[in-house]
Amino acid sequence: MPETDHLSATFAALADPTRRAILARLARGEASVTEIAEPFSMSLPAVSKHLKVLERAGLVRRGRSAQWRPVKLDPAPLRDAAGWIDHYRRFWEESLDRLDAYLTQLQAGDPDGSKH
Repeated sequence: MPETDHLSATFAALADPTRRAILARLARGEASVTEIAEPFSMSLPAVSKHLKVLERAGLVRRGRSAQWRPVKLDPAPLRDAAGWIDHYRRFWEESLDRLDAYLTQLQAGDPDGSKH
């Protein structure tokens, strides 16, 4: 799958506050579906649907340990999304820094930057 498709899946999964809360819970350690569902006022099948979205996006993995099926956070897609966001954050910070320098020049009465 191309990188943008991974990003699309990651951002789509993160768009829902319940899924973000599930990821926050899993950041503290792996848990069963029942443990994940405890703080939510929804059925286990509804929580499972959210987990399937997170799993398709690669954000969680399900394991098997005897009768216990732990769900575990996989942070790699979050790192990819953070890298993509960081690229644009740097772009906008540099653009705003240039705008700030230009506005400072204008306020100093030097619109072309020649008075240095």
